[in-house]
Amino acid sequence: MTTRLTVNGAVVDAESDPDTPLLYVLRDELGLHGAKYGCGLGQCGACTVMVDGTAVLSCLMPLLTVEGRKVLTVEGLGTADAPGPMQAAFIAEQAAQCGYCIPGMMMRAQATLTANPGASEQEIREALEFNLCRCGTHIRILRAILRAQGEMQQAAASRPVGEDVL
Repeated sequence: MTTRLTVNGAVVDAESDPDTPLLYVLRDELGLHGAKYGCGLGQCGACTVMVDGTAVLSCLMPLLTVEGRKVLTVEGLGTADAPGPMQAAFIAEQAAQCGYCIPGMMMRAQATLTANPGASEQEIREALEFNLCRCGTHIRILRAILRAQGEMQQAAASRPVGEDVL
């Protein structure tokens, strides 16, 4: 059975069984390795991606639930040559140590700031409670998100009215 969805702006037809977790489809079928397998139980956040603008745990989401929907992974935020604001901020703040949790952190932060561009530091902290980092780089991660928030707000202020980015 084919499941059609949009991943990082491109329409794709996934051939995996509809009950296959989205994480496996992204990694094994589509070759997108940003989302990580952490626990497989939805308890660590390493597999976080966005579906229709909302942060979700891709290890718990069957493929059939994303049919016709828009999936955004960390690869969709930018490229190595042209990182998006969130990626650039994580690089500038050296927020990654081992890097395993970072894609999930970025995606949860992106979803939070997309839904609430003016989120307070406390709201950002609360949103990130679902994502674990064993290396302890939480302060640098938070600094990176706040930096990205500032850059995103500045970019939004300079955009013509009605022009959407995502």
